[in-house]
Amino acid sequence: MDRLWTDGPPTRPQPTPPPRVRPPYAEPAPAQPAPAPSRNGSRWLAAVGGGTVSAALVAAVLLGTGIAGDDGGSPAAAATAPPPAAVSGDDRRGDLVRSVYASASPSVVSVRTEGGSGTGFLVDRDGTIVTNAHVVGDAQQVQVRFEDDGELHDARVLGVDASTDLAAIRVDAGAAQGVRPLELADSDRVQVGDSAVAIGYPLGLDRTATAGIVSGLEREIQAPNGFSIDKVIQTDAPINPGNSGGPLLDASGRVIGVNSQIATAGSQGSVGIGFAVPSNTVSEVLPQLEQGSAPERAYLGLSTAPAAGGGAEVAQATPGGPAAAAGLAAGDVVTEVDGEAVQDPEDLARAIEDDAPGDRVRVTVTRGGAERSVEVTLGDRPAQATP
Repeated sequence: MDRLWTDGPPTRPQPTPPPRVRPPYAEPAPAQPAPAPSRNGSRWLAAVGGGTVSAALVAAVLLGTGIAGDDGGSPAAAATAPPPAAVSGDDRRGDLVRSVYASASPSVVSVRTEGGSGTGFLVDRDGTIVTNAHVVGDAQQVQVRFEDDGELHDARVLGVDASTDLAAIRVDAGAAQGVRPLELADSDRVQVGDSAVAIGYPLGLDRTATAGIVSGLEREIQAPNGFSIDKVIQTDAPINPGNSGGPLLDASGRVIGVNSQIATAGSQGSVGIGFAVPSNTVSEVLPQLEQGSAPERAYLGLSTAPAAGGGAEVAQATPGGPAAAAGLAAGDVVTEVDGEAVQDPEDLARAIEDDAPGDRVRVTVTRGGAERSVEVTLGDRPAQATP
């Protein structure tokens, strides 16, 4: 999976988009291995780095229509009354997108570093802004702009979580005075077919909106540190390099996800498959990011693949890791964790996602046709996944 980036800070007049996207920002980065496709089949991922996310909201809204008033209800008047004007789907879509854009766009900011630019959005009146971890990188300070022709404001990086590709930055509260923070929706309530609007700064352009629908749920993508991000929202709203860190919004203008990656299928831009880190993940990690730390996560230390008969087959037990210390090895097939069935690697990841380092779990595996269970003491997730 490659992440999408801009090629550097935009200049005016607006630059011609680069012929190809190179991560990160202006400097080449080591190629990252393509993530194993999820059970839902998402693959060939490229992350949305700096730039604007344009997305239009495709949604059906009820518009008031009526029949011209009659002269006291006489049949003749009713018969001659003109029929209600037809309202096309494009008109309804445009009305909805305009409404969401007008409400949410003032809260969407351009985020700039020395190497490039991305997008972020205001989440509180203290000046806290959410963006992607791969947008801020290792920077301790970035710059943000609330309006296309507005002033650049310094923003301090509060915290970065590479495992969810999220970061929190903060500007002086005065810079955000009068700007309404965006509300985080409950992403567990999002359904396929819901309207989706993306707002951001793609390819160095000024603030842009694009629209579509939620086209898939429960996707899995690869975080910048090589671990998996789950419960990801898929959308067909066009997003491109520079949209990273921008909001994916519902029909009410609430944030349902943070635009992070796109599937490219060998192209240089959007092919209608984008991925957003869910808003509930933002709600979960943001308090710790604001305190300057990333959440601690349990670590099992297994690399697995789908097993032919169901389960997660161990490709490698990380040397010195918790699972290896408990005796698990390549070729074992994990079938249960604490009595919870494991049908594939995604189930294995979910089985420990609510556990903490130091917790003990019972892992059941089959080895050579025989079943055995071992107790594993979970460790701390390392900064980078083992290749």
